[in-house]
Amino acid sequence: MTTIALLLSGGVDSAVALSLLKEQHPEAKIEACYLKIWLEDELAFLGDCPWEEDLDYVRRICEQSETELKIINLQSEYLERVVGFALDELRAGRTPSPDIHCNELIKFGAFFEKAGKDYDAVASGHYAQIKRDRQGHAHLHCAPDPIKDQTYFLSNLSQEQLRKIHFPIGHLPKRDVRRIAEERNLPPKHRKDSQGICFLGKIPYREFVKCHLGENPGDIVQKETGRVLGQHQGSWFHTIGQRKGLGLGEGPWFVVDKDFEKNLVFVSHQHHFQDQARDRFLLLSPNWNQGTPPKEGPYRLKLRHGPNFFKGQLTAQSNNQWFVQLEERDPGIASGQHAVIYREDECLGGGIIDLEIS
Repeated sequence: MTTIALLLSGGVDSAVALSLLKEQHPEAKIEACYLKIWLEDELAFLGDCPWEEDLDYVRRICEQSETELKIINLQSEYLERVVGFALDELRAGRTPSPDIHCNELIKFGAFFEKAGKDYDAVASGHYAQIKRDRQGHAHLHCAPDPIKDQTYFLSNLSQEQLRKIHFPIGHLPKRDVRRIAEERNLPPKHRKDSQGICFLGKIPYREFVKCHLGENPGDIVQKETGRVLGQHQGSWFHTIGQRKGLGLGEGPWFVVDKDFEKNLVFVSHQHHFQDQARDRFLLLSPNWNQGTPPKEGPYRLKLRHGPNFFKGQLTAQSNNQWFVQLEERDPGIASGQHAVIYREDECLGGGIIDLEIS
């Protein structure tokens, strides 16, 4: 008998994914797995556990669907592989993409290591599609809902991981997922979508960073003139393209650069914001979903999660690096973020942005 694990979070997406998975594989043995990745240090200053509500929904979903529930403890792996990496990147003055590493190293990484041998396949409520060719290769494609599409966050998955994964709702727009939840009276049918970084849950990002890195006051400097406009409490609280939270008058002002060694945050007024935009960078440590790099040439790229694509030329460099030349400039590119490469609607993989070239 085929055995499938459904990663259940307590939200409407994974609840509908479980319901559809049971229809799609009526002969399979399906179990729900809740990944316990709560950060005890963060819970200490938050007070009540913000994930108790998640578990309550998970248990209600499983009870209604008569599905066995397993709680998988991945706290130590999560703290080391995702949170630790993100904090190291922030300390180094870069902007990490922890959600990408969470999918690669935890949901479809540590989980596979700890419990994957018990299952023939693993399913989740992600908005993405996997299409398999005649050779058995799994190809990662965008969901039809461009706003909800999550291929950006799944871009670091390997071919080995993709071959074992199913996305039961990946072909549906969000409105249809909500409709199905209503029609089937699923417990989280009216529950709001979770927002923010994967490992934070309901924890405010600034509070998380302050808890681990503290504060380090420094100057906010106008990029064009060198004039000191105000003070920041730590350059790690700010990222390129940020507008809110600067506390400056006569704005709007945008973060355009940082000097981590001198502890400076550089800003430009909206009238000069586009002047600081960049159109080229290096792509470091790339992951290619098929195991081999694509040919040099023009591709579509995402520089952040969302519906917008950029067009750019990829040129291979030495030491497993790629040079990327965009057709248009963007003021929100930051070192440490991920650039993800697409051919039409297929996600080919991606890598870490390095702006040292510009």
